[in-house]
Amino acid sequence: MATSISGRERYRPNKQDLGWTEEQAYRNVGEVERTVSGLLGGALLMTGLFRRSWGGAILALTGAVLLQRGLTGHCALYQAFDANTNEIGRRKVRTGSAIKVCKTIRIESSPEELYRFWRHFENLPRIMNQIESVEVINDRLSHWVAKTGPLGGPRVEWDAEVINEVENELIGWRSLRGSDIEHAGSVRFERTPDGRATDVTVNLQYAPPGGRFGAWIAKVFGEAPELKMEEDLQRFKESMESKAYSTR
Repeated sequence: MATSISGRERYRPNKQDLGWTEEQAYRNVGEVERTVSGLLGGALLMTGLFRRSWGGAILALTGAVLLQRGLTGHCALYQAFDANTNEIGRRKVRTGSAIKVCKTIRIESSPEELYRFWRHFENLPRIMNQIESVEVINDRLSHWVAKTGPLGGPRVEWDAEVINEVENELIGWRSLRGSDIEHAGSVRFERTPDGRATDVTVNLQYAPPGGRFGAWIAKVFGEAPELKMEEDLQRFKESMESKAYSTR
């Protein structure tokens, strides 16, 4: 769970580490695990080679796989499930394998009104069922709490910072390092050509707990993010067009 801090100490620019090589990003096995895999793999390989039997062949093959895992720091099974025990590789690979969702909805309201509602982040739990609360710290920083997922468990929390903003047009954000969910996104408000409505487009990129396997499990239980976003935007549309909100 993300630790909540206050005041100026809460602001931490979420800059990615620079200078990572592709080899570092490729590694998804931690150093201790690599050492164990290498030693065990070498032992199994030698044992299997001295046994002229099917059992020896299986031992040798298993040993070769473990030895390769230890030498390269890469596990194909980990890659399939988007798992990672290497700290450097974890950040790089999870960013590269993030799930992306984009939805647009037309709302009969002005960009100014929609932007004003959204920019007061405390309003968002009213239209987003999964969001339990939003605490605004200052103009750039906020703390979010989401309800438990389909399988239960602890609440999900994160600190977010606004990284890009054009008044009445665009709000961009990203989670700070150490958050329960790594994500970034934006919402854009574009007036339609006839001036009667606004096209609201939400882009979201995130690395779900459990990687793509976790995202697949969520879909099975009806918690797919694209469906939730569509429902939230429809709720936003109905709320704004019916004026069922208080102006802040």
